[in-house]
Amino acid sequence: MTMPNVGDKAPDFSMPASNGKTVKLSDYKGKMLVLYFYPKDDTPGCTKEACAFRDNLPAFNKLGVDVIGVSKDPLDKHDKFINKYDLNFILASDADSDTCEKYGTWVEKNMYGKKYMGIQRATFLINGQGKIERVWPKVKVPGHVEDILQSLKNVKAEAA
Repeated sequence: MTMPNVGDKAPDFSMPASNGKTVKLSDYKGKMLVLYFYPKDDTPGCTKEACAFRDNLPAFNKLGVDVIGVSKDPLDKHDKFINKYDLNFILASDADSDTCEKYGTWVEKNMYGKKYMGIQRATFLINGQGKIERVWPKVKVPGHVEDILQSLKNVKAEAA
């Protein structure tokens, strides 16, 4: 599937999460949500991205925004990743790639001529009405979280 666009209804999801619950889009009705997809726990780029979200979570919370990270890793691996880096937000496990496919992040990749399926790093800002407010496809980690925060400040300013 292709990635949803700005203004589209966010694809529904239901995934087991690190908080011991099943996380669903409907849990965030009336709230803004950053849903970010990343390839694998405890790898250099994914660790940098998760730690940037961790370090900036107070700024997201101040703006009334929740953050969920999504990968195919199982919950026990998420728990180790969370504990190792003191992550302070939910990680969801999309073991069957269902949510990744709905959001267009389950893609064919190519490394050294070898083709394989994997998660394309991407972030979605979903508004309180369940619509896609902003999409960051093919994310580059450096400066990404700061870019999201700036976008959120702009969205909040426009809404005021």
